[in-house]
Amino acid sequence: MGTKKEEEARQKQEETIRKTYMPKRNQGELFAIVLQLMGGDRIKALCEDGKERSCRIPGKLRKRVWLRQGDLIVVRLWDFDPTQADVVWRYLGFQLEYLKRKGVVKNLPI
Repeated sequence: MGTKKEEEARQKQEETIRKTYMPKRNQGELFAIVLQLMGGDRIKALCEDGKERSCRIPGKLRKRVWLRQGDLIVVRLWDFDPTQADVVWRYLGFQLEYLKRKGVVKNLPI
């Protein structure tokens, strides 16, 4: 049994997990891992289909979401060039652990 603040924090974390973003497969979104930061708004990512792709961080995420090597992200493939993608989402540590427990990211070397 924890204090009231610990209980509230645990409830907030569980609520955030329930709201975890999942890739929209019909829109060409995949899980990926950040392999290398290329500088500027570019990264190299290993997607769950086994291919390495050059990914762009869109302007609305550029200053709000900071990526590091080894982060789990969701990328959306470009329609006209499937070797390129845009970053859509970055998962936090506890969200990654939740996805591992669910068995959703078993295709990636995490």
